[in-house]
Amino acid sequence: MHASRRITRRKFLAKTARSAAGVAAALSAPVIVPRSVFGVSGLAAANDRLALGWIGCGGQGNSDVGNLLKTGQVELVAVCDAYYEHAAKAAQKGRAGTEIYKDFRALLDRDDIDIVEIATPDHWHALTAIAACQAGKDIYCQKPLSLTIEEGRAMVAAVRRYNRIFQVGSQQRSEFSFRRACELVRSGRIGQLQYVETRIGGNRTCGYDGFDPIPEGLDWDMYLGPAPWVPYNRHRTFESFRWFWDYSGGSMTDWGAHHNDIAQWGLGTDHTGPVEIQGSGVFPTSGLMETPISYQATFKYKNGVEIHCSSEGNDCTFYGTDGWITCNRGGKLISDPPDIVQEPLGPNDVHLYESPGHHRNFIECVQSRKTPICDVEIGHRSITICHLGNISIRLGRKIYWDPDKEQIVGDEEAARWVGKPMRKPWHL
Repeated sequence: MHASRRITRRKFLAKTARSAAGVAAALSAPVIVPRSVFGVSGLAAANDRLALGWIGCGGQGNSDVGNLLKTGQVELVAVCDAYYEHAAKAAQKGRAGTEIYKDFRALLDRDDIDIVEIATPDHWHALTAIAACQAGKDIYCQKPLSLTIEEGRAMVAAVRRYNRIFQVGSQQRSEFSFRRACELVRSGRIGQLQYVETRIGGNRTCGYDGFDPIPEGLDWDMYLGPAPWVPYNRHRTFESFRWFWDYSGGSMTDWGAHHNDIAQWGLGTDHTGPVEIQGSGVFPTSGLMETPISYQATFKYKNGVEIHCSSEGNDCTFYGTDGWITCNRGGKLISDPPDIVQEPLGPNDVHLYESPGHHRNFIECVQSRKTPICDVEIGHRSITICHLGNISIRLGRKIYWDPDKEQIVGDEEAARWVGKPMRKPWHL
């Protein structure tokens, strides 16, 4: 059930979260298909606004929701965050009476919500997305898709089982320069592809300076959710969460989810992955609970092509026997020789999925029920590369991966890192 009235600050602070012991029932509930999704043909009616529920109201979610609202086909009706200040600010983007929740399950119980935006810290993506699938919602989920490989595969299974539309927020696939670079590479314009360099930036180190008082309006236990319980420290929240293994994978899973995703697209390996991974890194003195300050990883594919990923710089470059192509944000697309990127594609060249914009593509696919440009399986395969890189970096040794079985081969210790226990009673 959902709250009948908007939650005030006092109610938000006074109301305890629904018992987490009920999560199993919540996650196994039958599919509820929102009525507003269906037109006479079973597709979303073009003139109907889709009702949006927003889960995780800080950071990138603001940009996503702004872009979804700009399509003119979306109306924000509910928001959810473990921190009241974020939720209250987010609700101002919605219609009058936009309701505020701190438990995502209460938001998902509403049968008037068609789509959800998930922009929580990474450790919450899987549970919220799977529950949204079971509640019959279509999903726009920020990258990185998952905290672990096991979670990503469970998300794919839920999307397929409940026939949901799922767009991963790896928006570079909807930008011209990245698509054209991949089309040129796959059309043989740089000759035979030899290797790819992805440069994705280093990590910050937060360190520790004791424990802090919990801010008014923050439900710390709900924020942690499936992550291990620790006393509150401000570095573990908001913009800094990304540098802790408990909640994320550093820039390897942040920018890596962008540039390694483009490398996969250019390689034509959206539904597979590397077979050998070798990584190393320099860790902060505070220990292995934080992501490495600098690192490098090499991903070798069955055909011998490699991705060389490092924390230096920020772009993606494809190297072939006849030249190279670099692409990056801001429309950067350069090559050597220069005419590679200047000559138009011909009818016999490779033409990839062309999106009108990442958020608009999501809305169009919700209406048509077609697969979006960065479907959950694509997001899962791309972030799997990043997770494997982090596993190798943390262990300090080469690991071997079977992309068909999605298993680490010949290394029992490394194989255990494909998944991660959740704090009870939360579980997949």
